[in-house]
Amino acid sequence: MRGPHNIWRLIRTGATFERTGAMRVALEAMEAPPRLRLVARIMGWPFKWLGYKGDPSLPPVTRAITALGPSYIKFGQIMSTRPDVVGAELANQLRMLQDRLPPFDQQVAKAVLAEEFGRPVDEIFTEFSEPVAAASIAQVHAARLAETGEKVAVKVLRPGIEKAFQRDIDAFHFAAEMIERLSPASRRLRPTDVIKHFEGIVTGELDLRLEAASASQFGANTERDEKFRVPLPVWSLSSRRVLVMDWAEGLPMGDPETLKAAGHDLTAIGTRVLQLFLSHALRDGYFHGDMHQGNLKVAENGDIIAFDFGIMGQIDEYTRHVYAEILMGFIQRDYRRVAEVHFEAGYVPKDQDVTQFALALRAVGEPIFGMNAKQISMARLLAYLFEVTERFGMATRTELILLQRTMVVVEGVARSLNPAINMWETAKPVVESYIRENVGPKAALRNLGRTARVLGRFGPQLPDMLTAALENATRPPEPAPEPQPVRGVHLAGAAGLVLLGIVLGVLL
Repeated sequence: MRGPHNIWRLIRTGATFERTGAMRVALEAMEAPPRLRLVARIMGWPFKWLGYKGDPSLPPVTRAITALGPSYIKFGQIMSTRPDVVGAELANQLRMLQDRLPPFDQQVAKAVLAEEFGRPVDEIFTEFSEPVAAASIAQVHAARLAETGEKVAVKVLRPGIEKAFQRDIDAFHFAAEMIERLSPASRRLRPTDVIKHFEGIVTGELDLRLEAASASQFGANTERDEKFRVPLPVWSLSSRRVLVMDWAEGLPMGDPETLKAAGHDLTAIGTRVLQLFLSHALRDGYFHGDMHQGNLKVAENGDIIAFDFGIMGQIDEYTRHVYAEILMGFIQRDYRRVAEVHFEAGYVPKDQDVTQFALALRAVGEPIFGMNAKQISMARLLAYLFEVTERFGMATRTELILLQRTMVVVEGVARSLNPAINMWETAKPVVESYIRENVGPKAALRNLGRTARVLGRFGPQLPDMLTAALENATRPPEPAPEPQPVRGVHLAGAAGLVLLGIVLGVLL
């Protein structure tokens, strides 16, 4: 339920960050203004005793996030790929959230397997290891199939993970609704829709049958991609809570020194990761939505191996065209065209000035060119880009949230391998190839052929459809129903509700 009781969860979030010392560390790492740091400490200190203690052996921020649960761990995973935003030291601390969380007992995993398949684990596998990786939602075991002797990876959901996620998501929904009520200006960012989008992703990630289907689709799309591999599912041994896949051996991408010692070219791998993501997003409209270091390995022959297909992104053909044109405009430093594309796609309200928007985009893009990654503060760049979207009334595009988030993560992965990588130069050949194939004359002819096929299919029905449309247009409109009183919450009432919840939370 998304009621005021969720205030308790939000209070405990701030209290946990304060109790573990994570509040100060996080604000300093992100270079928060002194005034914001002071307000955060004053607001958090009275509730400090309500926070979770966490594991004292862990660094403060990691300790707070792991204590708060899986939804917060997901956020920490994203931040672990952005040393330019949170600082190198904090990013390294958060990296353990990718695949080195405390595992649950092997016997519990075996019990889940026996329940899912209706027979003892020993009848299915001749070998079943202790956990080899543990993340926020599931953990992985190495095993060997009794029937074929083939080595496989067995992924098992954490016990109780569904309830834990639902509890956090309910609190997030409540927070988003209260933000929209208390701050009408925030509605352009559509926080409620953003949380709904996140909920849909998480719901899919908690059903491993969907992950098996995603892996199968992704593997089919990318089977011709050089230096890239996708382990495929064993369908007969996959269910809602268990996923069995081909075993793939490789070195973790989150360990650059080990990769370098093994003779791998880190610059080439960083470039390849970024170009693969763009190729999958633009060419296929279907991309890995969680490409952090914990889900990527490098095989002995240099192939990049992707894992964990619980979060996959999908964008339609029109959106791909828009995205490619925007990227190409930035690459060519044609900010006027970038601005026009935003207006044509409806991303910016028509009452805004296209020339002024182009100038604002130039201020975002120009600092990137002629510099390497070490000279650019991505935190400041993102902050300014947010100011631009606010100034021009751009609403949050929920269909692009995962694409934008994954782009940030993938760039972070590439930078961890090559700090001097230039994102725009790396992206240029992929975007140019897509533009040639899908936006030029060849694409126009292909679209005409597609349109002709559709018209041919529906041609015999067109007269009846036109007649029905004309009849509807000439029919007199039905009388409108009597207006009903609308029940709502006044701003003052909502604010009072928040204060009441905080008081109750402290007294409980």
